[in-house]
Amino acid sequence: MSLPRPWTVVETREVQDCDVFRLQETLARSPYGGDAHRFWRIDAAAWVNVVPVTSAGEIVMVRQWRHGSRDVTLEIPGGIVDPGETPLSAAARELREETGYGGGELSAIGEVNPNPALFANRVHTYCARGVERVGEIENDDREETVVELVPLAELDRRLRSGEIRHALVVAALHWFRLLERGA
Repeated sequence: MSLPRPWTVVETREVQDCDVFRLQETLARSPYGGDAHRFWRIDAAAWVNVVPVTSAGEIVMVRQWRHGSRDVTLEIPGGIVDPGETPLSAAARELREETGYGGGELSAIGEVNPNPALFANRVHTYCARGVERVGEIENDDREETVVELVPLAELDRRLRSGEIRHALVVAALHWFRLLERGA
């Protein structure tokens, strides 16, 4: 089996800096005829997701307004890895800021590209077992989260019903289920 050949990047220019991502236009040459074509790429910092589990067997989730879908969603905590921060420290920070929970043991359980057709970054997923409430939620004025404790026994039902529908959260919960099964 032969693999697809890589394209040759002729040039890339930044079209727009949107704070949380940069839009780039790339001219790339096809290995199958040599013609150059225009493509768009979203360059963003790495992101993290955390599956926090209490000692009582509940996943600490958040409900929050999402401007893209213009809807309130049910998600796990997560966000952008800030400059100078490791994904692990970003995961601990996002967990604490969005939920007021912390402690426990954080371990990496998976990593994905959000959409390789458009995005250049990675999403690092962590599991935090044995978390507990350690303080208040620390949202800034651009975010409001409300904590919801979801028993592990309800997770599959909420996924199947579409109540949990953020694709990166679904991927993170898949990594978590694989971890639970020892796969």
